[in-house]
Amino acid sequence: MTFLLHIGILLLGANIGGIISKKLKQPAVLGQILVGMLLGMGILEKTELIHYLSEIGVIFLMFIAGLETDVNELRASGKSSSAIAIAGVIVPLALVSGAAFMISGDWVSSVIVGLISIATSVSISVQTLKELGQLRTKQGVGILGAAIIDDVIGIILLTIVVGMARPGTGSNIFIVILKILSFFVITIIIGYILVQVLARISDRVNVRRKIVPYAIISCLILAFISEELGVAAVTGAYFAGVIFSMTPYRHKISHDIGLISDNIFTPIFFVGIGLGVDLNTIGVGIGYSLLLLGLGIIGKIAGCGWGAKLTGFSGKHSLQVGIGMVPRAEVSIIIANLGLKMNLIGHKEFASAIVLVVATTLITPSLLKWSFRGEGKIKDAA
Repeated sequence: MTFLLHIGILLLGANIGGIISKKLKQPAVLGQILVGMLLGMGILEKTELIHYLSEIGVIFLMFIAGLETDVNELRASGKSSSAIAIAGVIVPLALVSGAAFMISGDWVSSVIVGLISIATSVSISVQTLKELGQLRTKQGVGILGAAIIDDVIGIILLTIVVGMARPGTGSNIFIVILKILSFFVITIIIGYILVQVLARISDRVNVRRKIVPYAIISCLILAFISEELGVAAVTGAYFAGVIFSMTPYRHKISHDIGLISDNIFTPIFFVGIGLGVDLNTIGVGIGYSLLLLGLGIIGKIAGCGWGAKLTGFSGKHSLQVGIGMVPRAEVSIIIANLGLKMNLIGHKEFASAIVLVVATTLITPSLLKWSFRGEGKIKDAA
């Protein structure tokens, strides 16, 4: 039963880290990640149970982000989100791959390192924007939309590179695209049916009392479907939230799930990120890692900021969008692991991925807080 003690230590650490971080006028998520790194230095290790609890945490986090998304604003931001995502792929990919090729002369490993640098993971940005009350702003919606699009672009590009480098080992590109399209078709159909059914039975049944467990079920099923079809589980969870945001029960669902998520699962997720950091790996090829880290950060801020600026964002808001797209986490590690297993990259390149993930995870909350300084919170009309 030691797992109970482990969970207790994780939650205690998350709360203490969050309190200290807020006292220092930093987002709570930063303190939680740092506590995880401290606990990982011989006190706790990231067990399978902690991994699964962390997965539930990030799924709930993105589900609530979907619930708090204005669908009309999301539709309106389609053009800007696409521009942000595409520019946020092209610029860091060109900078990082170009630098890596100049150093190694190997185009395959250079492109894989470039792909590691484009894989945005917005869970950290989402939590920080929630704390700042900025998740439902134009910038917040633009970041969420762009992150989904660049996730899809990253999957397709990875499939192409693996297929070219190792013919027969990668999935057929057309199958990958078909799976991604299938996910969006399934999501639209499920969303339409759910919204229509809830609208029709709301007068006859006390839906409000029973809606939360069914919302959780829908979230988990869509997260599973998206993962099975090659799209990240968090994308399915986000769209499940978007579906329920179109119902009259969005505030109840967000409030009730938020009580569980914000107090148990989400803190475990962020402490778990810190626990998963292997500080010994970071020391390998540190100069190479720092160079690619700098280019990766500059590429995201410049690329995504440029895409935002082209579609009507102000200079300040473009910078906020660029910073919000900086974090890399699980997707980067997945690509790096795949590259290492297939001998497409070496340990030096893998270490650069760890440095990129750790550094962007730690700096993004503070950078976002700085960029939104002086802007009031956007509150939901409950």
